[in-house]
Parts: sequence; C-alpha cells; structure tokens
Amino acid sequence: MLDLLEEKLVDIVRELCVNDSAHDLAHVKRVVENARQLAIAENADLDIVIPAAWLHDVVSLAKNDPNRLMASQLAADKACELLAVLRYPEQHLSAVHHAIKAHSFSAGVKALSLEAKIIQDADRLDALGAIGLARCFMVSGALNRPLYHWQDPFAKNRPLNDRQFCIDHFYQKLLTLKDKMNTDSAREIALQRSAYMHDFLEQLSSEIT
Repeated sequence: MLDLLEEKLVDIVRELCVNDSAHDLAHVKRVVENARQLAIAENADLDIVIPAAWLHDVVSLAKNDPNRLMASQLAADKACELLAVLRYPEQHLSAVHHAIKAHSFSAGVKALSLEAKIIQDADRLDALGAIGLARCFMVSGALNRPLYHWQDPFAKNRPLNDRQFCIDHFYQKLLTLKDKMNTDSAREIALQRSAYMHDFLEQLSSEIT
C-alpha cells in the first residue's frame, strides 16, 4: 500500500513543492529517506511517517514571507486534503496532520507523538552537514544576504542577526539543532554532521581573519 502511495505522492510533490531550490523534490526525498531510516530504528508507524515526510512541505513559504509561521499548519491541512482524495485510511490523518504541523522549527509546535518527533528530526537533519551548508548558502543567496559581516564575521562584538548575514544562521539555528533532536538515532547523525559544519567554520575563519 505504501509503495503505491509513494508513487502518487512523488507526482504531487513534484508539482507543488516548487517554492525554492532548497525546498524542492530532492529535499523532500532526502527527508523521506531520513524519516524512513529513523522510523525503522525507533519502531515508529511507517503508515504515518511516510506520507507525512512526503507532504511536509506541500505548502512552503519563503523565509521572508510574512506568513512563514503558518506554513506547517497550511501544509498539514493541504496534506490531509490530498490524502483524503487518494482514499488514504482516515484513521491515520490526524496523526499525519500533527506530524507535519510540528515539523517546523519556526512554528514552535511541540511534537507529541513518536512519528511527529521523527518527522521533525528528519527535516532538521537535512539542515546539517554538507547538504545543510549548501542549502543555507542557496537560501541566503536567493534573499541577497551577504555571507558574513565584513568587520565582525563571527559576531564577537555584535548581536547575531541571521536575517542579515548567512554565517550568523549557523550560530542562531543550525549548530543548535543537534541538541534539539528527539531520537537517539537522529542525535547520533546530527553530531557527526554538526562536526563537519564546525570544521567548515574553522576553515572559513582561517581564510578571512
């Protein structure tokens, strides 16, 4: 049943997840595979995890959109509408809705179920490591944000402001994610990917300071 569903969801995501290059079909597919790996390791319900992972960004708003905080709520609503049309078992819809609504870092919704925690972890893992670096630069470039403050790149003597500088986002959000993972499986991966990002920042510092 899940195999057939995923074939249909790929087409839906390809059509709807086009907001930006950091939240495209490739991002969704990575989150799905992260979530699948975590769900198997943590013995979670794949009937909830898989559709939630595929549809978690079915409504995705730009980082500077004034309605950004509503994106996960809108995505959860849209996902359940789509799954209902596909005749997905109704008993799973509430859990899928919560998992999608809670996945967003900026929305600040507490993940209450194991499946919601896994979707949250899976999405956050895609903000770390080599792919996390690339996505951060892509988003900052699209928003015309410079890589760093030319006088104080690492905010030694100024407040962090990731709305202005790309590197500030590492310290305001990305490097804090390892401590916010819900599952042991995700935490182990996050530690490895965060170490890679620290190495990058050390190299960057050696080149610009």
